[in-house]
Amino acid sequence: MISDVFITCAVTGGGTPKQPNVPVSPERIAEEAIDATRAGAAVVHIHVRDPRTGRGSRDPALFRAVVQRIRESDVNPVINLTAGVGCNLVLSGPGSPLPPAAGTDMPGALERLVHIEELRPEICTLDCGSMNFGTVDEFVMVNTHGMLRAMAKRVKELGVRPELEVFDTGHLIHIHELIKEGLIDEPPLIQLCMGIRYGAPNDLTTLMALVHRLPPRTIYSAFSIGRMQLPYVALAPLVGANVRVGLEDNLYLSRGRLATNAELVEQAVLILNSIGARVMSSEEVREKLALKIHARETRAHG
Repeated sequence: MISDVFITCAVTGGGTPKQPNVPVSPERIAEEAIDATRAGAAVVHIHVRDPRTGRGSRDPALFRAVVQRIRESDVNPVINLTAGVGCNLVLSGPGSPLPPAAGTDMPGALERLVHIEELRPEICTLDCGSMNFGTVDEFVMVNTHGMLRAMAKRVKELGVRPELEVFDTGHLIHIHELIKEGLIDEPPLIQLCMGIRYGAPNDLTTLMALVHRLPPRTIYSAFSIGRMQLPYVALAPLVGANVRVGLEDNLYLSRGRLATNAELVEQAVLILNSIGARVMSSEEVREKLALKIHARETRAHG
């Protein structure tokens, strides 16, 4: 068990909103991130959404609006921006998969980092592999090793710390190879994403299999989606992992009780305190992860 734990709040994902508490506008996303920080989150993980449709977006202007509002607030969380938007391949069907169908979004690797290059967050995510994903039969999340190599190289040049998202055991192979190629600085920062359909199930045996295959000295977090999110808050420190909660992964505080991001963070703090873990501050996380701070320099882009 680790005794000092940091909480990441994943404020809003890229999926269609399923309840009114899920923030859509840049203003609401920023407000939720600020409230989550006040509740005890050291890191806020940010996606953005098209305010007209509610669907996930990679528009740099939307990221800029969220990040500037957070940076101008009276809190100072570690900002973690997704770089996972734009790896969506929807095939046309088993009999004739090509050309790709509506919903496909496959920009180049560096195009997926435009907002990272402009805003220079302290952390951005890299999804470390391809897999069937979601509820659409022909949907594939595509992250080839070539894509990951190009993105990791550019993120390193920008001085941004990658958080390496692992959805199944094979994704760790990519990470080991990227480290060997010198594209990921040690110790790596890894997020174990459990319970996602077609990825690693959230049982303890699978979680421990992933933990035992981590590179040496890895700093890592673990979370599960849906009703297992809060139980994983208690479980994660027992296997050496930090914690992630938020409306990207779970909509409920308890059965039938819709949550806010701040409430999920408050519950995580309560759980961690009850098992004897100390919740780390943003500044402690910056020191632990040796993060490079160039955030305030980007205000001029507004």
